[in-house]
Amino acid sequence: MTGKGRNLMGMHVLVTGGAGFIGANFVRFALESRADVTITNLDALTYSGNLDNLAHLPDPSRHKFVHGDICDGALVRRLMESCDAVAHFAAESHVDNSIQDSSPFIRTNVVGTQTLLDAARETGVSRFLHVSTDEVYGELPLDDPDLKFTEETPIAPNSPYSASKAGSDLLVRAAHHTFGFPGMITRCSNNFGPNQFPEKVIPLFVTNLLHDKKVPLYGDGLNVRDWLHVVDHCEALLHVLERGAPGEVYNIGGDNERSNLELTRSILEIMGKDESYIERVPDRLGHDRRYAIDSSKIQRELGWAPSRSAWPQALEQTIDWYRENEQWCERIRSGAYRELSAGAAG
Repeated sequence: MTGKGRNLMGMHVLVTGGAGFIGANFVRFALESRADVTITNLDALTYSGNLDNLAHLPDPSRHKFVHGDICDGALVRRLMESCDAVAHFAAESHVDNSIQDSSPFIRTNVVGTQTLLDAARETGVSRFLHVSTDEVYGELPLDDPDLKFTEETPIAPNSPYSASKAGSDLLVRAAHHTFGFPGMITRCSNNFGPNQFPEKVIPLFVTNLLHDKKVPLYGDGLNVRDWLHVVDHCEALLHVLERGAPGEVYNIGGDNERSNLELTRSILEIMGKDESYIERVPDRLGHDRRYAIDSSKIQRELGWAPSRSAWPQALEQTIDWYRENEQWCERIRSGAYRELSAGAAG
């Protein structure tokens, strides 16, 4: 299948990591926007996988959850036998954790991806979407704001996390080159929105401030990121899954660059706090200075552009979601959300 693709209606999609932040939002968006799509959702429910993220899905009869590990070759082959396409989100993704111990990142992100690729080839899956990150490109200088990552930018990862994602990208690329495998790669900028696990900066800062706690800001706060609303991301992923060309890479960005200090000040202003709530902490090891995505390829070839990522409205709406869903946040803080995971495992 080439660039024109086809609509997902009537298709059965295996989603990996579909209880996580981006995966769960994708499951919800796909069920809402494609009336006949059915989804099998495979998630290992590690610490950031949360079945609360899948509550109140539209037409839950079209969604089946399976608790399992993407490194379990027999399981993924069995699930793929009835699937037309795969959307692969499952990954270890927290940079700080990868600095402390990279081994889970290699196992899940590299070995897990290869396990999926092997099963997809054996079962004849017709579309394979591999969801990656702009971090595989390395960093950009702060003093050249016009320079952005394109799909032709050489891969130069700078953290154990981004190195593991680069490895998984290259496995998908190699499968296409060697076997004609129908794999496509997307690389997105920083996501934000509802249901994001509060180890990440926006939900961490918002939930801290809701409890009148300070927010930890790395270093000088001048590191720049491009912020993409998760539903914009999910819409772009559907475009690629349906109409992307096998073997291609598509960058997905929000055209929404902000320094970490600017982000922090915006959150403080929206939440009625002053800068005394900023706690300066030592910078992360090897902290990349700037990421910025050029998403002109997906806009030109597949007709997608971000429409939900503009600030301050998108940030205000995200903060409102955490305010209105304090029970969801409290279940994570208390660990109660793990009870659902334990039940699924049983």
